[in-house]
Amino acid sequence: MKPFLKWAGNKYRVLSHIRRALPDGGRLIEPFCGSCAVSLNIDRSAYVLNDSNADLIRLYDTLREHGTEFISYCRSLFTPETNAADVYYQLRDEYNASTDVAHKSALLLYLNRHGYNGLYRTNGRGEFNVPFGRYHKPYFPEREMLEFHARFRAVPFYNVDFETMMREAEPGDVVYCDPPYIPLSRTSNFTSYQAGGFSAESQMRLARVARELASRGVFVLISNHDTPLTRDVYQGASFVAFEVQRNISRDGGNRGRAKELLAIFRPQPVAPTAVRPHLFLKV
Repeated sequence: MKPFLKWAGNKYRVLSHIRRALPDGGRLIEPFCGSCAVSLNIDRSAYVLNDSNADLIRLYDTLREHGTEFISYCRSLFTPETNAADVYYQLRDEYNASTDVAHKSALLLYLNRHGYNGLYRTNGRGEFNVPFGRYHKPYFPEREMLEFHARFRAVPFYNVDFETMMREAEPGDVVYCDPPYIPLSRTSNFTSYQAGGFSAESQMRLARVARELASRGVFVLISNHDTPLTRDVYQGASFVAFEVQRNISRDGGNRGRAKELLAIFRPQPVAPTAVRPHLFLKV
């Protein structure tokens, strides 16, 4: 199943690598769910899905709760008349100002499909600022939205810090992390698509929590660029390296192949302990 959103770092094309690395069974926790490409295509007994992008989570919740009614509402924004630069910028301003959750969620889908490269990028004031994409006929992902609704209509989505989400994991759970990537080089451009980005300290914190979870029986898998720094940050993990097609670049002719890796933190045997209280997840 393809995600209904175009999304930077979408894992749809590398699912075969991720499938081979993940163990069977267990609840799947995604602290950086993004387009949900992984959870859409890997069957588990339960899912816990989280992302730092609050508007993205509101879109998922709106689709999950309202289904076909919301899909029909979104379809009304996909017309020849709305596929124009002046209308796009008007609706972009409307999105940035709106407090209506359903309408803002529909506008996010519109902007995702009509904006340049499907990027989600904000300025220093937190305003969405991706330019018009100039596509001949933007695709309306009705089938993909129906599949998403059918799969996740009973699954809650969360918008909390990744560490908070990861610490909810119990022995037997599987955690898949797809954080913003460590730059390939010091001169890398356009590597942050959201205000605030993801700092070096955040990368170190992610690795530290992954090691802690593995020490108490939780399997953790992390995607990132394959660089010496990445391997140093994720020390203690085993690695699977491969090449992928790069899709996001300011220079359309510079979309070559990039090296990625999967860092695998295998669970360590642990002695039985008392059940930990969950901080916020519904039981």
